[in-house]
Amino acid sequence: MKSSVPDRTYNPHAIEPKWQKRWAETLLYRTPEPDGRPTFYCLDFFPYPSGAGLSVGHCRNYIPTDVISRYHRMQGKAVLHPMGWDAFGLPAENEAIDKGIHPRDSTRRYAANYRRQMDLIGASYDWEKEISSSHPAYYRWTQWMFLLMYERGLAYQALAPVNWCESCKTTLANEEVENGLCWRCHHPVTPRHLKQWFLRITAYADELLSETYHLDWPEHILTMQRNWIGRSEGVGFELRMADGTDAGIRVFTTRPDTTYGMTFAVLAPEHAMVDKITTPEQRAEVDEYAAQARYIPEIERANAERERDGVFTGAFAINPVNGQRIPVFVADYVLPSYGTGAIMAVPAHDQRDYEFAHAYGLPVVEVIRPGDTAWNEDCAYEGDGVMVNSGCFDGQHSHEAWQNIADMMEREGYGFRRVQYRMHDWLISRQRYWGTPIPMVYCDHCGTVPVSVEDLPVLLPHVPDYLPRGDGSSPLANLAEFVHATCPKCNGPARRETDTMGGFACSSWYFLRFPDREYTEGPFNPKALRRWLPVDLYVGGAEHAVMHLLYARFWTKVLADSGMVDFREPFPRLRSQGILHASDGKRMSKSRGNVVTPDEVVERYGADILRIYLLFMAPFERNVYWDEDGIVGAERFLHRVWRLCQSADKDATGRVPAGPADASLQRMTHKTIERVTGDIEAFKFNTAVAALMEYTNALSEHRSQHGASPAFQAAIGTMIRLLAPFAPHMAEELWMQLGGSYSVHQEAWPSHDPALTVEETVTLVIQVNGKVRDRISVPAEIGDDEAERMAMESKQVQRYLHGARPKKTIVIPGRLVNLVL
Repeated sequence: MKSSVPDRTYNPHAIEPKWQKRWAETLLYRTPEPDGRPTFYCLDFFPYPSGAGLSVGHCRNYIPTDVISRYHRMQGKAVLHPMGWDAFGLPAENEAIDKGIHPRDSTRRYAANYRRQMDLIGASYDWEKEISSSHPAYYRWTQWMFLLMYERGLAYQALAPVNWCESCKTTLANEEVENGLCWRCHHPVTPRHLKQWFLRITAYADELLSETYHLDWPEHILTMQRNWIGRSEGVGFELRMADGTDAGIRVFTTRPDTTYGMTFAVLAPEHAMVDKITTPEQRAEVDEYAAQARYIPEIERANAERERDGVFTGAFAINPVNGQRIPVFVADYVLPSYGTGAIMAVPAHDQRDYEFAHAYGLPVVEVIRPGDTAWNEDCAYEGDGVMVNSGCFDGQHSHEAWQNIADMMEREGYGFRRVQYRMHDWLISRQRYWGTPIPMVYCDHCGTVPVSVEDLPVLLPHVPDYLPRGDGSSPLANLAEFVHATCPKCNGPARRETDTMGGFACSSWYFLRFPDREYTEGPFNPKALRRWLPVDLYVGGAEHAVMHLLYARFWTKVLADSGMVDFREPFPRLRSQGILHASDGKRMSKSRGNVVTPDEVVERYGADILRIYLLFMAPFERNVYWDEDGIVGAERFLHRVWRLCQSADKDATGRVPAGPADASLQRMTHKTIERVTGDIEAFKFNTAVAALMEYTNALSEHRSQHGASPAFQAAIGTMIRLLAPFAPHMAEELWMQLGGSYSVHQEAWPSHDPALTVEETVTLVIQVNGKVRDRISVPAEIGDDEAERMAMESKQVQRYLHGARPKKTIVIPGRLVNLVL
């Protein structure tokens, strides 16, 4: 029967708004009650609602998770695919300062725009689950969990340095310091010590590290976490000063076997001992060097390619293993945040120390020899070997000496074995306005007292002036009505904490709130958690590998130890998209003026074409460049699908194939189902789209040769369902045109028969004496004897046999026959 649908041109601008409106009105993507069905929780990284809105780069995250969510719904699963806003914190506050808009207003405005853009690209979020971290109903529970950590001894106060800009009279986050200068006024930044709140994440360092070996995450992100945690086993010991004073320098080494080769020591410029040990003659030079080092970012100081420089303090220490007098230097390649901020320098066996020693003419003493070969004195030898110049340990292997020298240090009382971590406790205090108030008060009689749970949330007041104060404290310190409080213990007068929590506190548990945002008895609904958690799939960029992802893992483990959740890892499976650079090769940025928004692309091409292009342009994890010329291929593909479907009969579902040509297309259909299904599961969206393109070509060829055969009609229905997660608007429209019921996104995902995906024939390569002489098509299940017979009968092969029988035949089943003469 001829289709009753007129042959129309594909018009995404008419189709897409219509279906977006219908989906919203019918709550198509509302999260269902599982009711015994399998569940699938698909989650995107919690986005900051700041800036002008989404770029097409953001869509490389949101479109693939939409494909995955739609696919699992069609698989018959109950799917939770929520979205919300990481509205508190530095990005939102800086945007508000830059634009002169109160952050309360800017975050609402930007969140509304993000939501509009996500709907524009056809993202199937359940907006009934939407949450914002700046809403009191949410941050009440952030405060509650801070108190939980305080009760468990995991939240504490300590003095810590902050970045201080004297010009702006404010503290700065590390991200706001550029080459030692304030990002806003370019005035030099100096350190200032303030009493601040920390969370004791180091208490979970071993578990955070060990579990990285059991997570299904990209290896580069796991490596970043392992390096950030930085677990090291070694020996800590004290270097006494040569002048006999009580001062000493604590150092830590993972190579006690090299201690006899220590010829100098180095302190970080920020080390507390620098001021104590520097001699009057060296004071001016050391002070000048230390002041300059403060303006160099740690990442630059740690660069292995950077030239080593430093200043002699004028002081000497004693190497405890051999009594040698060694000079003490200050150098910026030693970081205050790593280890003790002081190192024993062994130039023969550490390349950084080797370069420093050669620059300053310091001794280089070999203590580990690489076996029988001589040491190459052009660089440090950092491997293992035989001990030399090491007293009674000479001749021992360095592994044995490691233990023996550590034993000696412990026995003689100046050293001890220890495990050290590069990671430090989480500094959660911010001297800023836009954040969750820390629920603590200070009473002259009772000291530091937590706010009563019944009095939560401690509301963030609305203030017209949210800029930081000139003395480094939060703008909240200006509000007498906020600062003045009542002590929960003695009911006397108290002062409220005016620091707020950093934004990472809010994003460390939001995934637990999504299943039931209306729950009021606790931060999350335990029943809903048992249904949905842990998250089945978490997707986002690698820029949060060692901050948010580490903090969320830590937060979850604390809740597990508190008996509140029954899992210890929140995100067993993580996938990270590559960066989409602008066409100029640089990362998209408003300041560079190279941002491409989904709005402009959708206006020109439509959302489905944008989706297909972003999915097809490269593997999900690869960095790519935006090239609008490439979108033409996606446009041609969808127009071809549209024209092909216009040629199908109405109600083109459920037809039974008949005849050889139909059977061949049926096999192609089942192979395509298998490929697309496997590629979606494996996050290979580009090859899934390629399979759909090949399938479209096969359908077009079949249609031109055999007309609207039964196999063609059945295949069109399958094609639309396979296309639905990728181009949801077009699929919905085509499904309706061909008589399907609303909605194609509630249809069952096509299944395939494995028997129909097996190749019927294979190409057999025929060799004579190892050289290819022919290729023939043979049945896929051909036996070795039959393969040899067909090879021998090949006219091409007979030219090289000259009537002789081969002495030996080598058969690789289904692939090759080699006739050896």
